[in-house]
Amino acid sequence: MTKALFYDPARTFEDNYANGPFNMDQKDYRDETVEPKFHFLGFPIQSPFGIAAGSLPTSRHTNAAFKLGYDVVVYKTQRSGEFPSNAFPNVLPIDVKGDITLERLKKPFVVRSNFPKNLRELSITNSFGVPSYGPSVWQDDLTHAIAGVGAGQLLIMSVVGTIREGMTPSEYYEDFALAAREAKESGAQVIEVNLSCPNVASEGVICYSIDAVYEICKLTKEAIGDTPLVIKVGYYAPEQQDLLERIVEKVSPYIGAISSINTLAGEIVKEDGTQALPGKGRLRSGICGAGITWAGLDMVRRLDTLRREKGYTYEIIGVGGVMSPIEFHEYRKAGANLVQSVTGAMWNQYLAQDVKASL
Repeated sequence: MTKALFYDPARTFEDNYANGPFNMDQKDYRDETVEPKFHFLGFPIQSPFGIAAGSLPTSRHTNAAFKLGYDVVVYKTQRSGEFPSNAFPNVLPIDVKGDITLERLKKPFVVRSNFPKNLRELSITNSFGVPSYGPSVWQDDLTHAIAGVGAGQLLIMSVVGTIREGMTPSEYYEDFALAAREAKESGAQVIEVNLSCPNVASEGVICYSIDAVYEICKLTKEAIGDTPLVIKVGYYAPEQQDLLERIVEKVSPYIGAISSINTLAGEIVKEDGTQALPGKGRLRSGICGAGITWAGLDMVRRLDTLRREKGYTYEIIGVGGVMSPIEFHEYRKAGANLVQSVTGAMWNQYLAQDVKASL
């Protein structure tokens, strides 16, 4: 039987963009006669589950996800201008079992020859560089994605700023706001700014810079007005707790939700110890899948504790290693208002149906 995939790691990004998704079930599993029982950012939703940014680069992908019952879906992160994808391959399986702890991240991870069949043993690296065909392409397609949203469903648009030669920090921060404004002009009801990508060598991970996060949130919120703003952040180690608390305090007036986490960054090598992903700056890349569940849950618990202690009103999106309904319920118990998957949904198109059956 041919595998159904939202995103096929055996194909280039360009192929996935032009021809995906592949072999998906064409049935529409939505029942719009059912009254939504949940809410996120004030929007009624059928279930607090969906797909995070990454694997859905076109309206064909988001529409397929909505039909399969993923009720809160994020359109792949886009930019205010064209930006190429990193060289193929972009997704590789990692030879690891159990939690990918901070201690284990101090040593390289070796790629394996195939993807494990047991999804709860599946950890991968992904290294794309946040490619985008630019607003002249994605703005039009975003309107088609919005048209595919059913009753009790929500589309979130993810954007990121782009460093260009000669840019000042302020101009870089303004570029986040520009991309967000373009998304709003295309009809986006919720906008997420990606502050967490660890695999863009020229930009780094800006979610650890208080000034950068504050300025981006302030400028973006000014640009989008009353449209809810979500920030996507990475994992903050225990020794970064004070930094996390200071950032949340600064941005809490501007944000509606925090999405965490994206990936954990590690060195990825072949069996002979050489760099697995081709190209400069790609020895380290993001790791996701079953091995990072612990980190996502840890962040959700800490964000929930902080929310309750300080009286913040942001909602929490739990992401990272959601491979089955088990992890979904763990995230909800930890304090997540909404749970999203990428890797799990890539390999199991029916994950939303599995989650709904467990509610």
